[in-house]
Amino acid sequence: MRISTKGRYGVRIMLELALHYDQELLTVRTIAQKQGISEKYIEQIISLLNKAGLVRSQRGAAGGYRLADAPSTITVGQILNVTEGGLTIVECTGSGSEQCSHRDECVTMDVWKEIRDAVAHVVDNITLANLVVRYNEKCNYNYVI
Repeated sequence: MRISTKGRYGVRIMLELALHYDQELLTVRTIAQKQGISEKYIEQIISLLNKAGLVRSQRGAAGGYRLADAPSTITVGQILNVTEGGLTIVECTGSGSEQCSHRDECVTMDVWKEIRDAVAHVVDNITLANLVVRYNEKCNYNYVI
């Protein structure tokens, strides 16, 4: 499994918003400068996150973006599901798996499902609040959420 730049950048964008939770709204330009991601790419990703209800936007001169919920309630798994369209390891373990003609006797499918479940367990149990703590420790900052 490989997570695309859209998934990785989605997590970085959401972390940036988490670092400023309950503070000012962040503009696309500010996020782009802090994260080194192009504004155009951020706009594409943040649009997905907004439609999924993970981000809220406000228009106008003082407009920008913020998290829709507390960082402790948003997981990396939620972000990756939005930006990656799910975390399917191989096609036969995805939503169309019941159509596989080898499903009943395929022992490798069990391996792929175990890998998928292990990855899901990790990303579904890491919140943005956890990432803020890790960021503070790694970068000697003290962002409070």
